[in-house]
Amino acid sequence: MTALTLNLQPTLEVNDQEFEQICQANRDLRLERSLRGELIIMAPTGGETGERNSSLNGQLWLWNFQAKLGVVFDSSTGFKLPNGAIRSPDVAWLRTERWQALSAEQKRKYIPLCPDFIIELRSATDDLRDIQAKMREYMENGLRLGWLINPEARTVEIYRQDQAIQMLQSPTNLSGEEVLVGFSLNLEGIIT
Repeated sequence: MTALTLNLQPTLEVNDQEFEQICQANRDLRLERSLRGELIIMAPTGGETGERNSSLNGQLWLWNFQAKLGVVFDSSTGFKLPNGAIRSPDVAWLRTERWQALSAEQKRKYIPLCPDFIIELRSATDDLRDIQAKMREYMENGLRLGWLINPEARTVEIYRQDQAIQMLQSPTNLSGEEVLVGFSLNLEGIIT
């Protein structure tokens, strides 16, 4: 099942507070809001995708716990991008100074900025073009490094500012480069 998009325009425009209320009233749904104000309802993942997501988040969390360079977020975290969209990447990371610059109120709500780094993991039911469009949206809003991992195709698309997308076939590890200095993601069990 792919994501379901509800186009409320031009009848209704959902502001941040209303979007938050809709999410609170529908806790069983995972919702995002697009740049155009559409509500995107995403299906829960299956077991394989959930296990892979846990591995991705766990590896990044452990590195960050040791490096103490930022803050790691899971797929439940909403980021309000500069373009107004509210998105929830599978894995996200912010540099410490960006996180600490936020007020306590901003930290409690949807984080009002684009992460420095994200991972999107394609599940068997995700439309690749939709995820690629989401990755481009992150880049347009200031993302420094992003990985789109496609386990079935055994590929990773690497997104970097002001560079062409790099496609890797069957990589075993990914480097965090200058964004996540010293981080290496082991893809064993994720792209196998």
